[in-house]
Amino acid sequence: MKLSVIIINHNLCPTLRHTLSALVDAGKNIDYEVFIFDNASTDASISMIEREFPQFHIIASQKNIGYSKAYNEVVSLTNGEYVLLVKPDIICSKKTLEHAMEFMDMHEDSGGLGVRMITPQGRFLPESNRGLTPAWAAFFKLIGLAKYFPKSRLSDRNRKDWVEEFQTSEVDFLNGAFMLLRRSVIKEIDLFDERFAVFGYDTDLSYRIRLAGYKNYYFPKTFIINTNGGNAPQFNWHFVKDFYGAMIIFAMKYLFKMPEVKLQGIPKMPLVYEIE
Repeated sequence: MKLSVIIINHNLCPTLRHTLSALVDAGKNIDYEVFIFDNASTDASISMIEREFPQFHIIASQKNIGYSKAYNEVVSLTNGEYVLLVKPDIICSKKTLEHAMEFMDMHEDSGGLGVRMITPQGRFLPESNRGLTPAWAAFFKLIGLAKYFPKSRLSDRNRKDWVEEFQTSEVDFLNGAFMLLRRSVIKEIDLFDERFAVFGYDTDLSYRIRLAGYKNYYFPKTFIINTNGGNAPQFNWHFVKDFYGAMIIFAMKYLFKMPEVKLQGIPKMPLVYEIE
C-alpha cells in the first residue's frame, strides 16, 4: 500500500466531513487507507463517518488522549509506505497527495514533507514553510536554540533570502496540520514522544528527523486549504500546562544535550536549500 492517512478528531464533525470528502477525490488514483481516531467526541462525528464514509476505519476512544498518543496507537495499524498526518479541518486539492508522494519518491533523503497552506480566502499561511507558531519561535530565541534552526526564520524575518511561498526548499520544521512522513524513517527514529500530548509533538518529531540525518521539505507545487476549524485555545490551567509545558519538555530534552548533539551527521547547508 502506498499511503496511510491518519486523522485525529474531536468534535469537528462539519469540517471533518469536508476533509474526508476531499480525501476521497484526492485518493482516486492512489492505493491508500484512512484511519480516523476519535478523541471522545460528543457530536455526530462517529455516526457521520459510519454513514457517509464506511470505507474508512474508525477508532473511537472513550477519553481524549491528545494527539501524540493517538497517533502512536494508529500508526501501528497502518500499512502504507508513507504516513500522512492531517488535521480534520484541512481540504486537500485533487492532486495534493499524488504530487507530494512523487516528490518524496524522487528525494530519498526526505523524512517528511509539508505543503503550501492557504486560508479559504486564498491567503498564504507563513507557517507552511516556517513550521512554527510565533510563540514557539519566540521560545527558541529566548533559550538560545534559534541558531540551530537557520531555516525557520527565527532571527530576522525581513531577510530577502528566506524561503518564499513558491520556493521548494528544505526547512527545519513541518507543520502538524499536514505532515507526510516516510514510514521507514519514523520506524528508525521511533514515533511521537507522548510527553508532548497536545502541543509540540510535530516540532519534536521534525527535529528528530533532522537529527537522524534526513531532511524536511516544504513543497509548494500543490496546496491545502486550512479552514482552522479547531476550537480556539482557552487560556485556562489545562492550556497553560499543555502549551508551555511542551516548551519546557523540549528545552529539557535537547538544550542540555546540545553540545553533544549539534545536529550530528547532518551536513552544513546553505541558508536556503532550493530544489529545482
